Formats: sequence, C-alpha cells, structure tokens
Amino acid sequence: MTSYALSSSSFCRNSRIPAISSSSLSRIPHLNVNNKLTLAPPQFLKASVSLRGFSVPVKFPSARLRVSTRCEKEDTNKGETEDEAERFARRESTMPDRFRHLTKEAPDTPVRWPWFIALAFLVYAWRAVLFELSNWRNTAFAIVRFLGDLSKLALALVFHFIGDPITSLIALVETAIYSVRAFYSGIVAYTPVRELTTVILLASSVLAIGEAVAPNSISKQPYVVTLAGLLGYAAVQGYISEPLFWTVLVGLYGYSRLMKKRDDVTSALPSAAVLAGVGEPWVRVVAIAGYLALAMYHNSTKKSSSEEEEGQSLRKAPPVPLLAAALAIGVRLAAKWAGYRHLTWMIV
Repeated sequence: MTSYALSSSSFCRNSRIPAISSSSLSRIPHLNVNNKLTLAPPQFLKASVSLRGFSVPVKFPSARLRVSTRCEKEDTNKGETEDEAERFARRESTMPDRFRHLTKEAPDTPVRWPWFIALAFLVYAWRAVLFELSNWRNTAFAIVRFLGDLSKLALALVFHFIGDPITSLIALVETAIYSVRAFYSGIVAYTPVRELTTVILLASSVLAIGEAVAPNSISKQPYVVTLAGLLGYAAVQGYISEPLFWTVLVGLYGYSRLMKKRDDVTSALPSAAVLAGVGEPWVRVVAIAGYLALAMYHNSTKKSSSEEEEGQSLRKAPPVPLLAAALAIGVRLAAKWAGYRHLTWMIV
C-alpha cells in the first residue's frame, strides 16, 4: 500500500487542513503518535488537497476527524526547534493566526483585600516600634537627668569647700572685662585729640633735650619712664591726689640718682617729661625751662676728655606712654571716620 505524507513546504506553511468527514473510518489506516496522518487511498489525498481552504458541500455521516499538521523544514534540527516553539505557542490549537489575537485573555481585576491585612500588620508593627522608641527615649532622658544630678552634686561639693575663692575670681574677671570695655569705649568716644597732641609734643621736646645731652637716657630706664607716664594719667583722671603725685615724682628722681647712680639729666628726665605733659600751663613752662637749664649746665661741665662718649643706638623704641597716647588718638580718629562714613552711607 502506497502512502503519501502531507508535508509539502508550499502547502504546509501557515496553513491548516479543515475538518474532514468520511463515511467510513475504516479507510484511514492509522494515525501515528506525532499526529502525522498517513492516507492510503490517493483519491482521498487528492480530495483533501482540492478542498484546502474551501468549504465542502458534501455531507458525510456523523463521524468527523480533526487533523492538525506541521510543516517540515529542510533543516531537521531547525525544524524540530520551531515545531516545539510552535506547539508551545499554539497549545494544540487549530485556530488561524489572523484570529489568534482574539483569544487573548482579559486581565483579571486586581485583588486588593490582601493589602488590608498587610496594612493591619504594618499599623500594629509601627505602633510597637513607637512604643519601643518611647521606652528608649524615656531611658535616655532618665540617664541624662541622672548625669545632671551628679554634676550638680559635684559642683555643690566644690563650692562647699572653695566656693568663695571661685566666686571672687569670677567677679574679678568680670570686673576686668567690663573695665577694659569701658576704657575702650571711653577712648573711642571721649579721647581729647588736641590735648593729647599737645602732651605728645611737649613730652617729646623734653625727651629730645635729655637724649641730646645724655645719650641713651630713655633706653637706660624704660620702666621708670613708663611708671611716670602711668602716674601722670592717674593724676589727670583723679585716681591719686596731687601731694601723692609730687611725692612719687621726687621718689623717682631719688631712685635714679641715688640707687642707680645716674647723672642729674637722666634722673630728672621722667619727672620733667610728665610735668611738661600733664601739668598746668605755668608748671609746663617751669618744667621745660628748668630741665633745659639743667641740661645746658650738665653739658657745659661735662669733660669730654676724661669721660668716654657713649654711642647712641639708632634703633630706639618710643616710650610706652607716648605710644599709648598716639594709639588713643589714632583709635579716636578712626572711630570718628568710620562713624562718619557709616552715617554718610545711611543718609545716601
């Protein structure tokens, strides 16, 4: 018996064999495992070929046979792979490809009720976390309060034994800070520029006379000159009385002349400079004239042949009192200029 396989490439590509009805099932020899149909009679094959894609008006008995075929490629390996993929995609379906998009499954409505269960668990877990965090917060606050109580106890013990010295030291530091602040504010606001300029000029003239007659007379006694300047400032501000002021000036002269064994011009230099700077007008005139006469007498009686000439130092620092007065003038002028500029910009 000759069999014909329905495996033509031109016939099988993207095609399906319609339902075939037969009056007798005995004419079909067998249907193999791979769903390949082998037909014995050639006329049945010819009829099936001629009926491809058309409706058959012939009526057959109730037996119907549904056959699905698969195309065989020339390359066996490639054909087997495509057959498996097509079988998985088609799932033993005989529906044509042009109707395949109609068989897509509609998406199901999302199920939301499990989220409510998860939400309940989340709320419960969050409340548990908040409760635990509140416990930790209370514990941390308790530890901080305990440490604070310990620090208070330690501070109380310290102040019980040495409280008065610490209080006095704090008061002293506070007073010093406020004094410096008030002093600076007074310099900025109330520095007498004209009077300080006069003081600097007169004191510098006395110092110049002393340096001309007795070289290095200022550098030999910098502390005495500074003390004399502070003494003059205290007398002007009223911190010391006038008799005390004159007494201290005489003591400075005696210290330089008797203790340090210096000459009269060098010993009288600090007192004469202070009197010329902060004294009344007649005191200034007397101090400058008397010191000038003393310098001239000392210069005339000095024997250059017997005494060695002392070399003058070219690099000398100015006396501290004069430097402080000049600094006060500069601060006052700078503050006044800054305030003027600030007000000018505000007005503009």
